[in-house]
Amino acid sequence: MEPAGKRAKTDDGGGQSSMKGVSSGGGAAGGAAEGKKALNPNYQPSLILRGHERAVSTVKFSPDGKWLASASADRTIRLWSPNTGEAGHILRGHALGISDISWSHDSQYLCSGSDDKCINIWDVANGTKLKTLKGHTNYVFCVNFSPASNTIVSGSFDESVRIWDVKTGRCIRTLPAHSDPVSAVHFNRDGTLIASASYDGLIRIWDAQSGQCLKTLIDSENNRPVSFVKFSPNSKFILAGTLDNTLRLWNHETGKCLKTYRGHKNDKYCIFAAFSVTGGKWIVSGSEDNSVYLWDLQSKEIVQRLEGHTDVAIAVDCHPTQNLIASASLEGDRSVRLWRASPSSSSSAADNE
Repeated sequence: MEPAGKRAKTDDGGGQSSMKGVSSGGGAAGGAAEGKKALNPNYQPSLILRGHERAVSTVKFSPDGKWLASASADRTIRLWSPNTGEAGHILRGHALGISDISWSHDSQYLCSGSDDKCINIWDVANGTKLKTLKGHTNYVFCVNFSPASNTIVSGSFDESVRIWDVKTGRCIRTLPAHSDPVSAVHFNRDGTLIASASYDGLIRIWDAQSGQCLKTLIDSENNRPVSFVKFSPNSKFILAGTLDNTLRLWNHETGKCLKTYRGHKNDKYCIFAAFSVTGGKWIVSGSEDNSVYLWDLQSKEIVQRLEGHTDVAIAVDCHPTQNLIASASLEGDRSVRLWRASPSSSSSAADNE
C-alpha cells in the first residue's frame, strides 16, 4: 500500500508517509456558554513562515505556547516564535522524512516519527538529539508523549502500536493494534487511555498500562480508512477523520457518534484536525482544497474558511492560550501560516473542564 494517505508519501530519498494531523489547546469539548449565542470567529492572516525545502507534514504548538514546531519531508524539524515568526533551532538527525511530532508536557522535549522507522527524542533548548528509539519495521507515522511525558506511544505502517519508556528508550509494549497502517495515536488527559486509528477503518481505545483493548469504534455504515483521531481536551470525546470528507465526534464510552462535520475535502491524505477552545468552541481542520475550515462544535456549521495556502492544508494546530491557529501545506506550498483572531472576535473563552 502506498505509504501516504496521511501526508503524502514522497517517492524520492526524502521519504515521507504523507498524512497526519492534529493537536490541541486546553479546555473542553462543550457548547458555547448557556444562553449566549457564540459569535463567529474572525481569524486573519498573521505570519507566513518559510524555510522547509519539502512538504510540511505537521505543526504543533508547545504546551507553554512559546514555540511552534513544524516537521517536513525534508527530514528536519524547525522551531519558530508564534508571535514574531523568528526562527529557532533546526533539528536534524532523521534519515528520511518526518510524519509527526509531539511535545513533552513541560515543553522541553520533542519526539518525532519518521519514514526511517525511528523515533527521535530532542532537547529543544539546545537543538540536540537525545535518543533514537528503534523497533518499528516500517514507517513511523504518528507519535504522542504521555501527559506525564515518561512514555511515548507510536503508530506505524507495520500495523502496530508501540509504547516506549522515555528514560531508557526501550519499547515496553507492542500492541498488535490493527490490520492496516496506523494513522494516529493519542493519549487522553490523564494518560490512562490511548486512542489509535487505522486504514482498517477502526478506532481502538487501549488501557495504557495493561495494553488491553477496551473498546473498538466502528461506523457500521461506512468502513472508510480512519485518517486521524484525537481525544477532546476533557477526554470525554474523540474527534476522528475519515477519508470520506468527514470528521466525527464520538462518545468513546458509549461508542456512539454524536456529531458529524462536513464541507471540507479529505479523501486522500491523513489531515490533522484540532479543538479550538480559547474563544468559542470550534473544530478546526485542514483540507485538500488548500483551505482551513472552522466549524461550530455544537451546531456543526462552518463558521470560517481560511484561504491562502497553494497546496493541501495538511496540518493545523491551535495555540493553548491565544486565539492563534497554525497551518501547514504540502509540496506545492511548503509554508507554515499563522492566523490570529482578536479576543473580541469570538465568544468568551471556554471554561476548562
